[in-house]
Amino acid sequence: MTDRDDFLAWVKSALYEAELALHNGDSAPRRAIWSRNEPVSILGAWRNAYGQHELDGLFADLEKSFSDCTSYTFELQAYDVLDDMAYTAGLEQTSASVNGQPRSYTLRATQVYRREGGEWKVAHRHADTVVE
Repeated sequence: MTDRDDFLAWVKSALYEAELALHNGDSAPRRAIWSRNEPVSILGAWRNAYGQHELDGLFADLEKSFSDCTSYTFELQAYDVLDDMAYTAGLEQTSASVNGQPRSYTLRATQVYRREGGEWKVAHRHADTVVE
């Protein structure tokens, strides 16, 4: 298996499962795939976060906000791996309850990853809402 194949398998398994869990109100799997090394950052569709402390607060708030995910898909449009860095760009389509209200939305999401101790970790996320 090549680095690209390995990375793509991780995106389709651990990363996907972490996002699905988050949208069902469990941020632990997402936190587990995020780097504990600085710098980390999120330029989010709803809120930004810089550094571990803000990241932990954001994930806790998202966990409280999301529930009852009925659909989550990630349409990968581009990705690459170069040594211990990688990125993905794609569309996330989600149907879940947000603060108890059912919602469906699409986000454009770009993420940057670092390989740390042989495992891929998310270091940066930028997402914004696709307006139709």
